[in-house]
Amino acid sequence: MLDPSRERILREVAEDAVVLDIGGWAKPFPRADWVVDMKDYSTRGEWGREPGDERFSADTWVRRDICAAEPLPFEDGQFDFVVCSQTLEDVRDPVRVCAEIARVGKAGYIETPSRLEEQSYGAQGTWVGFGHHHWLVEVTGNTIEFVFKHHVMHGRDSDHFPAGFYDTLTPEERVETLWWEGSFEARERFIGDAGELDAYLADFVSAEMAKRDFKPRRKWFVF
Repeated sequence: MLDPSRERILREVAEDAVVLDIGGWAKPFPRADWVVDMKDYSTRGEWGREPGDERFSADTWVRRDICAAEPLPFEDGQFDFVVCSQTLEDVRDPVRVCAEIARVGKAGYIETPSRLEEQSYGAQGTWVGFGHHHWLVEVTGNTIEFVFKHHVMHGRDSDHFPAGFYDTLTPEERVETLWWEGSFEARERFIGDAGELDAYLADFVSAEMAKRDFKPRRKWFVF
């Protein structure tokens, strides 16, 4: 989670507020009273631990597939605040998960990789973005939009940022964030036309490159 976001949650969410972390297994949010994830409590923290003592426990760790057709085992509006950080880009049905976030929570915080990060060559390896991520994500106002991450962007220089660009991004530029209260809108933008897809990918890259004084370097390869 972005450091300023963590600090804001800890500062603004009341001590007696009931907090849920959805998909927090890799690096669970210790302020959460409940956690939902498909992996077991005993194996949590593969990416380390956020600072602070954990308020959740094995008894408040719900193990289940967050994309399952059945609703999460919570009442409408049960939680004062819901955190879902660096999770929606990984799952098969982020719109479904968002619907459940809005149902069980009164307010919350969502964080995903930004398109600046996900369309950057070399962010993880000799490819574009992160290999296990399925979606490009954009937040506009109170709406979060998901676009399937098409493989064509790996092969066309026009569709991704060049080697070295990722290293110039600030932590804030690497993420999309949505702070919501009451409710929010989540949708998938389906792009079935090749021309529309080309424009969606390439226009974003060219517009961002025009704003920045960046000189591309050659791609690196591993043999």
